[in-house]
Order: sequence, then structure tokens, then C-alpha cells
Amino acid sequence: MTDDGTSGDVDIGTANTMRERAGESRLKIWLLLAASRLQVTAVLALSVFVVFVVVVTALPTPLHPQLLTGDTIETLFSTMIGAIITGTTLVVTIGQLVLSQENGPLGDQRDRMENAMDFRDFTEELIGSPSPADPSEFLRQLVGVAEHRANALRNDVADHGDDQLRAEVDEFTESLIGNAELVRDQLEDASFGDFSVLFAALNFNYGWKIFQVERIANEYEDQLSDDGHALLEELKTSLSLFGPAREHVKTLYFEWALVSLSQLILYAALPALVIAGIMLTIVDAGTFPGQTLGIPNITLAIGLAFTITLVPFLLFTAYVLRIVTVAKRTLAIEPLILRDSQR
Repeated sequence: MTDDGTSGDVDIGTANTMRERAGESRLKIWLLLAASRLQVTAVLALSVFVVFVVVVTALPTPLHPQLLTGDTIETLFSTMIGAIITGTTLVVTIGQLVLSQENGPLGDQRDRMENAMDFRDFTEELIGSPSPADPSEFLRQLVGVAEHRANALRNDVADHGDDQLRAEVDEFTESLIGNAELVRDQLEDASFGDFSVLFAALNFNYGWKIFQVERIANEYEDQLSDDGHALLEELKTSLSLFGPAREHVKTLYFEWALVSLSQLILYAALPALVIAGIMLTIVDAGTFPGQTLGIPNITLAIGLAFTITLVPFLLFTAYVLRIVTVAKRTLAIEPLILRDSQR
């Protein structure tokens, strides 16, 4: 608070969605998070193919005869065979190690079940009905409770004599309700497994909202009525419950993604090995004579084969980009601001 009793430059209605908080372009958010991982893999593969063909074609002519020699083709694709086998084994092993935490003795599994049911019982008390089994509806109900309690808080201070308190609560609740409506709409048609549930959950800026609840309760402790303090505490409870719920969904998605990644890499590794073997054994400078659009067909063939052998690694890159991006943006479950763009 400033000397005259105002809140100074406090930005109560801060950016809510993840793209607004990150301060990054829509294209970057699409590439890192929103796009299907198969789409990202296709974009990366096309980029590799185009760059390979352009570089080989545009560089000085001595490079092209060298590319066509049997030694170059043999070295390139024999190296790729080793890389595919080693990389595929490593990725699948990492996925199995991560999933190994799901295995354990009966006592550990019982503790997991009891903790999960305790959380669901507490959520049932909060929302006033049985906790939904669908992850998207579960999160949607929690966001709806926060929205309802924000409305109740705004109505409670609507006739308050302190203009500054009323203005701050109005701005805060308007931002929260607008954010909640957006996230609930995104969760309505979301299904677990394709990232849409977690992506919508990341758009609910609950940490900043908890901080604002605590700040308002502290700065206006004497002005608020007992009902006002109770409503703030109830709103804080609903927001605080969203944090672990989102983290649980995030953990489940990470495990789901790692299983999917292991499957896709195994599927992609087999044709990649076959292509590499074909290029290693039967392809030479005379296999693909002629040109297409002024580019030697052998260059196009080698570039395409090289790109196909890279697909397992490109799949790994696409999935890890999303996983590490989400992990970096959700390091703090409590109201701590880690990104400069949010300060």
C-alpha cells in the first residue's frame, strides 16, 4: 500500500493464459506444446530433408561427387544403423525406468490408493458431489468452484464503503472469473492422452490468484468483515486444491507420453533400419540416374533415406520438447514466480 492508502502499481488482473504469461509467440507455443507430436515430427523431418538437399546442391561441386561414392554412403548409413539401435534401446529403457515407480509391493499400492481416495473425498466435500472420474471434468469442477466462490466474494464487497477494496476485489474477481470460464470451456471437450486436458489446466494461473487472495486478506484485514475473510479463505482453499490436482494429471500425462514415445520409436525404428540396410547394400551412384527439378535423383534419394533413418530421433525430440517445456513451466506448485515475464 502507498501512503495515501492506494495499492500503487499492483497488477491484480495479471495475464492468465500460459501464452500471455510466457510472453512468447503463438508459433513457438504451438510448436512446443499445442501441436500434435506427430505434426511436429513431420515438420522437423521436412526441414531436415530440405536442408540436406539444399546444402548438398548449393555447396561447391566437389561435395556432390563425394556424396555419391560408395564409401560415403556406406559410412553414413552404417553409422545410422548403430545410432538407431543404440538410441531406441536407450529411450525404451528410460521409459521403463520412469514407469517402474508404478510397480511396488502391496503395502505401497495400498498407501497410494488411500492417499488418492482421501484427496477425492476432500474434493467431494468441496464441490458438493462425487468427484468425477474423468480427468477433464475433475479439473473443470475445481475451476467451477473457484469461479463460484469468486462471485460470492465480489457480491460480498459490492456495497463496501472502502472504494479501494471494492475496486481491487472487482478487478481480481473479474480476472479470475474470465480465466475460469476460458479454462472450463477448454476442458469441456478435452480428452486425456492428447495433451488437451493438461494444456487447458496450464492456462489457469492459480498461483498468482492465491497470492492475490493472501495479499487482499492481509492489506484489508481491518476493513473486511468476518464473512469477507471466510470467503477469501474458502477461495484460497479451492485454488490451493487445484495445484496438486493439476500436478497429478501432469504426472499421469508424462507417464502416458513416455509409453506412447516408446511405442512410436519402436514402430519407426524398424523401417528406419530397413531403409538404412537397403542404402548400405544396394545403392550406389548409378542406382538413381537423372534429375528432378535440376536436382540429381541420387541426392534426393539419399536425403530421403537419411531423413527416414532420423525419424526415431525426431520423435524423441518432439516429445521431449513438450515434456521439458511443461516441466519448466510447472516447477513451483506454490505461489512462486520463476519467470521474468511474470514479474
